[in-house]
Amino acid sequence: MKVHPILYLIPALAFSKLAFAEDKNASGAHIYKEVCAVCHSAGIANAPKTGDENAWKKLIGEGQVIITAHGYVGVRAMPPRGGKESLSVTQFSEALNYMVNKSGGYWSTPDKAMLEEINKEIANRKKTQ
Repeated sequence: MKVHPILYLIPALAFSKLAFAEDKNASGAHIYKEVCAVCHSAGIANAPKTGDENAWKKLIGEGQVIITAHGYVGVRAMPPRGGKESLSVTQFSEALNYMVNKSGGYWSTPDKAMLEEINKEIANRKKTQ
């Protein structure tokens, strides 16, 4: 019996999709390295250094919704989305989670309800800028 070559592709695609879905931290790490590390690895313009629990403690205490939204639209010397305009809220959140989790926090990927709260705060923040 001859197996059609396309049938080999189905399990490969299924496994690659699963691997990608489980690699959410790598996505945050990748975005951090490409965008955020420029300032957050060296503390440029008073950016809290990744890994400095003391520098991040107050920010983490403000909560994931507030910090994600404010950083997304830009805060103090930080440009919106860390300077990469193409970042989605979810991508920005993953990079922020990576930094927070390296700096004493324990944040996870926002669920749908939290993303709605983040987007509301983004809209409110834009009104006051």
